[in-house]
Amino acid sequence: MTIVQQGAINTTALIVPDLYVQIVPPQNLLLNGVPTDVLGVIGTAPWGPVNSPVIVGSMSDFAASFGTLVNRKYDLGTQVAIAVLQGGSNFRLVRVTDGTDTAASVVIQGTCLTVTAKYTGSAGDGIVVTLAAGAAANTTQAVVTLPGAVPEIYNNVAGTGNAFWVNLATAINSGNSAFRGPSQLVTAVAGAGVAAPSLASFALTGGTDGVTAINTASLIGVDAAPRTGMYALRGQGCGIGLLADLDDSTSWTTQVAFGLSEGVYMVMTGPAGDNISNAVSIKAGAGLDSYAGKLLFGDWLYWYDPVNAVTRLCSPAAFAAGRLANLSPEQSSLNKQIYGVVSSQKSGAPGSPTYSTYATADLAALLGAGIDVISNPQPGGAYWGVRGGHNTSSNDVINGDNYSRLTNYIAATLSSGMGQYVGQLVNTTLFQNIKATLLSFLSGMLSQGMLGSADGSLPFAVVCDSTNNPLSRTALGYVQADVQIQYQAINEKFIVNVQGGQSVVVSQTATIPQQ
Repeated sequence: MTIVQQGAINTTALIVPDLYVQIVPPQNLLLNGVPTDVLGVIGTAPWGPVNSPVIVGSMSDFAASFGTLVNRKYDLGTQVAIAVLQGGSNFRLVRVTDGTDTAASVVIQGTCLTVTAKYTGSAGDGIVVTLAAGAAANTTQAVVTLPGAVPEIYNNVAGTGNAFWVNLATAINSGNSAFRGPSQLVTAVAGAGVAAPSLASFALTGGTDGVTAINTASLIGVDAAPRTGMYALRGQGCGIGLLADLDDSTSWTTQVAFGLSEGVYMVMTGPAGDNISNAVSIKAGAGLDSYAGKLLFGDWLYWYDPVNAVTRLCSPAAFAAGRLANLSPEQSSLNKQIYGVVSSQKSGAPGSPTYSTYATADLAALLGAGIDVISNPQPGGAYWGVRGGHNTSSNDVINGDNYSRLTNYIAATLSSGMGQYVGQLVNTTLFQNIKATLLSFLSGMLSQGMLGSADGSLPFAVVCDSTNNPLSRTALGYVQADVQIQYQAINEKFIVNVQGGQSVVVSQTATIPQQ
């Protein structure tokens, strides 16, 4: 008996009498949708790798990877904290610097040992290396600590003279037991010193964040290996993108181009304290008109920073991006409550005696120009939320958040799964399998309420057969599937007709009371 995988033998040229068992894989490929809650953020931080995406799911994860929040523009932690308030829980974070960042360090006992923080940044100044007596006789223990991090203990380091310092550097860099691996906080280099270790603590100093000259170029980065800034998010599966506090209109079309190439909905903002006429003019002059970007009006929001115990003015983009990340892709941000807003520049600083809201004409000017805004009240009540739920496109059919995110979701899902059909034989079986896979995926979306229609009809259709795959095309290796999908519209203008008066004649349909 011979067991083979299907396609491994030529079943029309068998000679030896035998039993041949072919393992046939399932013919109908099933697609599982890609995550749509991944929020990619670019910004500065006092700790962590530079231009390298890091997965973070909570503020505790952020603190371990990037340190604490800092009260300054372009701060990465501020964006994450605000997004977490909206329900965000799946981040890809990239720290950027202006190139002047330095790592904290300390030289212990002259030339004996130099200890340097693993990452650049001011948070490294909190690292302390403490030498103490080891558990075993005639050994030394080194403890590396950083506030908020688990202490690293390198016990029973032996040796005399320079050999001890070499052994200690090796322990820190490579670990010295099955339970104590390489340091995640520092690196060490042994010098030529031969002095016996002093049982004392040594604090690292000199770490800098490299944020003085942060600008648009720092956040946008370079799209060439090694990629930096925004381009470090390529291939990270982000559904939404945000460049922390970047309000430079010259960057908008660059961000949108990246969003189109990666299937990322880029959330952007205008400068703080902007006025409506200027915002409309700047947006038109920037040439921004795409479903791949969402532009928030420069009415920045006041938010209470619990880490620094201060109420700060923050970009509205972080609030909108976090809220979108917590919505299914067919949903709009319109009329969805946003949390943590104390007030806005238009409504007045905290404690201000005045409270100003947007007039209908103000909203019409902004939304008509493809600029969204966070305001209070909302159609549903007196709470903060996104007032339009629009992207920057001037096409009314595709200018909703739902179009941007649902289109990206479907495209990314098909891109991640349908490639398995490449390399297979072109025949009716292939056509049937492709169609079945697509219909199965779309049916799943329908059953979950992500697709639907106002009249109850089937909102999608798939064609993949000889009608759209003639021999003249398949002979050249082409196979085409044509998919039509009808998205659900968003109720933006709700009209209730009320007829009242003494002369109104009310017609009622007789009903039978339920028992």
